[in-house]
Amino acid sequence: MIFYDCSTAPSPRRARMFIAEKGITPEVRQVDLGAGAHLSADFLAVNPGGTVPVLVTDSGSALVENIGIVTYLEAAFPEPPLMGRTPEEKGEVATWNAICEMQGGMAVAEALRNSSPRMKDRALPGPRNYAQIPELAERGKARVAGFFDLLEDRLTGRDYLACDHFTWADITGYVFVDFARVVRMTVPEDHTATHAWFDRIAARPSAQA
Repeated sequence: MIFYDCSTAPSPRRARMFIAEKGITPEVRQVDLGAGAHLSADFLAVNPGGTVPVLVTDSGSALVENIGIVTYLEAAFPEPPLMGRTPEEKGEVATWNAICEMQGGMAVAEALRNSSPRMKDRALPGPRNYAQIPELAERGKARVAGFFDLLEDRLTGRDYLACDHFTWADITGYVFVDFARVVRMTVPEDHTATHAWFDRIAARPSAQA
C-alpha cells in the first residue's frame, strides 16, 4: 500500500492515527501542500480532486476520502476494532464521526480558509479556486465554539465519544479540536470532561504519528 500524506494537515493526520492504531506500515509519500504539490500533474494523476490523504491499495485502487480509507483498513485489518463491534456501536461511530466532521472540522476550515492571507482564493480545497468570504470566517469561529459545547455535553459522564472504548470517532474529534488552534480557539477551561477526553487521546502513541 502507498499512503499519500501531509504531516501538517488535519485530514491525513486522521488516517495516519488510524493506520498507527492498526499497526500497519504502508509506504508513505509526503505531499507538500504549502508548495502546491497537491495540484501538480503527477499528484492529480493519483487524485484528480487534489486532496490528501490518499491510500493506494495493493490492488491499485486509490481511496481518496478518509471514510473510504478507514472502511477498507477496518475490513482488511479488523483488530483492534475501531469502527464499532456491534451494529449499534457501528451506528454510533458513524454518527459521531459525521458530527465531528460537520460541526468541528468544517467549522475550523470555514474560519481558516476564509481568513488566512495564505489561502487567498483557496476558500475550498481541490483544484478549483474560490474567493474568500470574510463573513464565513466569523461564522466558522462561532460554530467552533458551539462544537466545543457539544463535545462537553456528550462527554460528561463518559470516556469516549461513540462507545465505551476508543474509536474512529475519537480520532476525528481529537484531530479537529487540536487543529482549532490555527484559528486561535481552544476548549474553554471549564469544559473539564472535554479536557480529560482530549488528554486521554493525546496520551495514545498514535497521537504522535
